[in-house]
Amino acid sequence: MSDDAVLATRRLRLKIALEDLREMKGFGTELVTIIIPPDRQVSDARSLLQNEHGQAANIKSKGTRKNVQGAIESALSTLSKYKNAGEHGIALFVGSIIIGNNKNRMVNVVVEEPPQPLISFRYRCDSVFELTQLEDMLVDKKSYGLFVIDRSEAAFGIASGKRIHVQEHLVSNIMGKHRQGGQSAQRFERLIEEAAHNFFKRASEHASSYWLPNIENIQAIIVGGPGATKDFVVKNDYFHHEIVKKIAKTTFDVGYSNDSGVRELVENAGAMMGEIELDAERQVMNAFLSELVKPAPKATYGEKMIREALEQGAVGRLLVSEGLRKNSITLKCSSCNHEWTASVGRMDALPDCPSCQASGDAAKELNNVSLIDELGVLAAKSNTEIIYISVDTEEGSQLLLGFGGLAGICRYPMM
Repeated sequence: MSDDAVLATRRLRLKIALEDLREMKGFGTELVTIIIPPDRQVSDARSLLQNEHGQAANIKSKGTRKNVQGAIESALSTLSKYKNAGEHGIALFVGSIIIGNNKNRMVNVVVEEPPQPLISFRYRCDSVFELTQLEDMLVDKKSYGLFVIDRSEAAFGIASGKRIHVQEHLVSNIMGKHRQGGQSAQRFERLIEEAAHNFFKRASEHASSYWLPNIENIQAIIVGGPGATKDFVVKNDYFHHEIVKKIAKTTFDVGYSNDSGVRELVENAGAMMGEIELDAERQVMNAFLSELVKPAPKATYGEKMIREALEQGAVGRLLVSEGLRKNSITLKCSSCNHEWTASVGRMDALPDCPSCQASGDAAKELNNVSLIDELGVLAAKSNTEIIYISVDTEEGSQLLLGFGGLAGICRYPMM
C-alpha cells in the first residue's frame, strides 16, 4: 500500500473512532484518557496509573471509586502489551460509559498509529474523553476561499481536503428593469446602482470577515459567477486588503451564484486547486460511472460483487465511501453451534442463525473486524489501489447511497 493510501486509511480509522468516542459519556469523572506521544516511555504512563489507582481509593462514592479503579486496571492491562509508544504514539480511552436505563458498561478503545505524531503527554479523568489532539489531526489546514456573485445573489465558503463548506447565501433585492422616463429614469438608475454597490460591499465584507481569522491557511481566493459582475467586484477593491492579496487572477464562469454555483466553481477551478482532493475524487467517480454503462463494463459495486472481484484479483482501484460503517462479524449459534459471518451496520441487529433460525442476539461473537480493514487486506493481496471517497460531495453521496459505499474499477470486464 502506498504512503498516501496508508495515511488515508489511518485518517479514516481515526475519524470512525472519534465518532464513537464523542458519543460516550460517563457518570462523574469515570472516563480515563491516556495520551502517550512517541518521545515518552510507556513505563512512565504505567507508573502514573499505578499511583492514580492508589489515590482513587480515597474517592468517597463507592460506585465512582469502583469504576475509576476498574478503568485504571483495564488501562494498565492494555499498556502491558506495548513495549513503546511507536512512531506516532498511543491514545487510550477507558471507562464505564452510560448506555441508557441507568446501565453502564466498560469500554477500552486504543488508537495506535494515528495519522500524525501525538504532541504531548496527557492523563485525564472526566465525564467525557479528551479528544482535542486527535481531532486536530483531521483538520485540513490548507484551504481555498470560494466566492460567487452576480447582481441578484452571492454565496461564499471554503474548500479544504475533501470538504466544501458554503458559509452564507445572500440575496440582493436590487430592482430590475423599470419604465420610467426622463429625470425619473436617471434617478431610478442611480438608486439601482447604489443598491448594487451596497450589495457588493455587504457580500464582500461578509466573506472577508469569514476568511480573515484563517487567512494564513488559505492558499487562494477563487471568484466566479455567471456574468461580468465577478470581475467588477474584484477590480473595484470591495474586499479587505489582506483578502485582495489572496484573490486568484483567473475568475470562472458558473451558472449560478448560490450553493450550486460554489460547488460548480470547485469543479471548474479543479486544476488550480492543487492541494484539494475534491477534483481527483470527482474524476475517479466519473471514471467508474462511465465504465459502468458500457456493454462490457470493467466495473462492479456492492459488497458481494466487490468481494468476489477482489478474490479474483480483478479490481484495479477500489472505491470506498468514508461513510461506510459496517463490521464483518463472525458468530457462533448458541443453539446449533453453527458458525457464520455477516456484515453488520453500527445500529443493525445481529442476524438470525442461517442454519436453525435462532435469534442472533443469543449468538457468541467470535471475531469482529471493520469491513474497511477486511477489504483492505483483500486489496493488498492483489495490489489493488484503495481510494477513499468523502460523503461531502454529490459523487461521494451517490457512492454511499446508490452503490452501498463500495465500487471497483476492474482490470478486465466482470461477467
